[in-house]
Amino acid sequence: MAQVPQTFFDALAVRTWCCLALDALGRAREEIDAINVYPVADGDTGTNLYFTVESAAAAVEAVFAGHAAGGPGAGADAAGPSLADAARAMAHGALIGARGNSGTILAQLLRGMAQVLAADEASAWADGQGLRLALRHAADSARQAVVHPVEGTVLTVASAAAEAADGAEGDCGTVARAAYEGARAALAATPGQLAALERAGVVDAGGRGLVAVLAALVETFTGEAPEPLPAAHGRLTAALATGPADPSSVPAQSSHARVQVVEVPVAATTGCADGAVTGEGGPAFEVIYLLEAGDSAVERLRERLDALGESLVVVGGDGLWNVHVHVDDAGAAVEAGVEAGRPYRIRITHFGAGDAHTARGERPAPERAQRAVVAVVPGEGLAGLYTEAGATTVLARPGEPPAGGELVEALRRAHAREVVLLPNDGELRHAAAAAAEQARTEGIRVALIPTRSAVQGIAALAVHEPDRRFDEDVVAMTSAAGATRHAEVTVAERQAWTSAGICQAGDVLGLIDGDVAVIGTDVATTARTVLDRMLAAGGELVTLVLDDEAPDTLTDRLESHVRETYLAVDTVVYRGGRQGALLLIGVE
Repeated sequence: MAQVPQTFFDALAVRTWCCLALDALGRAREEIDAINVYPVADGDTGTNLYFTVESAAAAVEAVFAGHAAGGPGAGADAAGPSLADAARAMAHGALIGARGNSGTILAQLLRGMAQVLAADEASAWADGQGLRLALRHAADSARQAVVHPVEGTVLTVASAAAEAADGAEGDCGTVARAAYEGARAALAATPGQLAALERAGVVDAGGRGLVAVLAALVETFTGEAPEPLPAAHGRLTAALATGPADPSSVPAQSSHARVQVVEVPVAATTGCADGAVTGEGGPAFEVIYLLEAGDSAVERLRERLDALGESLVVVGGDGLWNVHVHVDDAGAAVEAGVEAGRPYRIRITHFGAGDAHTARGERPAPERAQRAVVAVVPGEGLAGLYTEAGATTVLARPGEPPAGGELVEALRRAHAREVVLLPNDGELRHAAAAAAEQARTEGIRVALIPTRSAVQGIAALAVHEPDRRFDEDVVAMTSAAGATRHAEVTVAERQAWTSAGICQAGDVLGLIDGDVAVIGTDVATTARTVLDRMLAAGGELVTLVLDDEAPDTLTDRLESHVRETYLAVDTVVYRGGRQGALLLIGVE
């Protein structure tokens, strides 16, 4: 469905862009991870970019939510947050959530744009000229943040986008499209600028991510997404590694070639951000932390870290910084931060270690369970049910889905060698996939079962047997979840078009497998209609999960209906707590 375009760059455009960029990176994350060979071939650039933008989007949503709730600065009759507020929130969210080399640089790009967009507090929007200035300042500030810039990286792509935007005349849509086309052309040329990319036959992963973000910017202002990049822009043919070629003319690779790219080992010889070559003698650790410090202290920190290691990127300002460096002595890098100010959220990655990520240099407990299940659940009642079944739970409150970072923490908290992840929500597919990939880099074997409802998760848990082989367990759980149709009964909050017609605020909606199938006025009647439609295709067990706000008599009426109408069907009932939907239904 086409996105409604934004004419100017206002607060709503910031919000829309963040959402579209997050979705774009979610779709491209695996591809970007697969081509990540620079500065270290650790296969996590797409995941890092996703988490960075996820943090930015969450910060912008918080500003809108706070304004709607009448928070500080939100007048009762105000139309919404200002452009300055939204842009600053985007930049701050990206800064505190930035991960990896490319994520840190992207955070600085967003900060550079925000500095221009928020320069005039009284302005409610920026036009094409404002967007041109923002893109130029973003590219320049990102390049300044990297101690030893190298061409053929995301910096090159950002500079090309800014240069193309400089030559564009028109509205925000025209400027955004010019920037995207400039970035796309620069991306295709990166293998000819960086030997590590040419040897691997790929374009720069960070630059590929930036092109996805700029494509989302085009969609924000035009309502139409640019044509997807051909596979040649993501993976060039092996012939490119042996001689120059026109990237735009290279055909797509086979799936076999893509697997070869994925398997580039961390110890393989690759380039580093300062132009050095990383092989077996390259830096052993990636160190990232947030730092509260003044400008002068950060300048001294840059000099010290530059002497200690490579790939040094320090972004931020106004007392808060994100520091990224590759070093052999991780302790020295942290100590340098302590001398400069107050470092926190310290994250140390040992490139060659199976269990790579630790916080504040602490090693995890030596013993892990063999297997665990992590599940996202929509209410306290279901959380208790899942916990009793042995799962580690992540609570998703109504309207507040967990971020990818929360899922990563839950995967760590499960403290197991093997983890089955049940997202229980179709909207969490990208965040769950990114979290699983992040956990895998830390030595955790993760299987993601794409459950779309908590009732599918219940079915999967029912057949979970931790003593059998992991693959067999995952297959059994996936089969049980897939055999469970899911539905929910909820109340419409506003008038809207649905697959069953137009609903009004207050109508009772029955959704089957995610689509509105019934529009009614009575909860019990609507629920009974939904059950009948589901059981018409057969079934042996009905699972009902009731919200605390559901009518007290609903359970008895539905159980009686199933017992009297479908003689061979059993019913099981759970209390879900405040789960958002009045009723969740599963039929298996």
